[in-house]
Amino acid sequence: MALDKPYKDIPGTLIFDAEQSRKGYWLNQFCMSLMKAPNRERFKADQRAYLDEWAMSEEQKQAVLDMDLNRAMQLGGNIYFLAKIGATHGRSFQQMAGSMTGMTEDEYRAMMVGGGRSIEGNRHLGEDGDAQPQHQPQGLAGKKMG
Repeated sequence: MALDKPYKDIPGTLIFDAEQSRKGYWLNQFCMSLMKAPNRERFKADQRAYLDEWAMSEEQKQAVLDMDLNRAMQLGGNIYFLAKIGATHGRSFQQMAGSMTGMTEDEYRAMMVGGGRSIEGNRHLGEDGDAQPQHQPQGLAGKKMG
């Protein structure tokens, strides 16, 4: 039974909810295992062999191997758990966030110091999830929400 999820139409946003949690359970458990030094060493020594010990999908394993954090999130990974993978590879959260946005670490830092991303195009304005007022169904463009 699918629940109504009004937050699904926020552009560029993936919400970690119960469905995502179920989907990513083993991926997130793997990430948490990296909190222990012996597990980090085993993972770094043979990433594939260590991943194969977990009941993750092949897509999830490949996302980890590729360090594709955006894909891992789509497959149920929670960013706070996924950060353990980056830390295992000696990456800061800032480096990881930069890679997820297609920016260098310096570009990401400058954007955040400058106030973050613009909210333009990232608002929930209409029932169809199109945040651009010029694309709203007839009668919604230009109306105040609230």
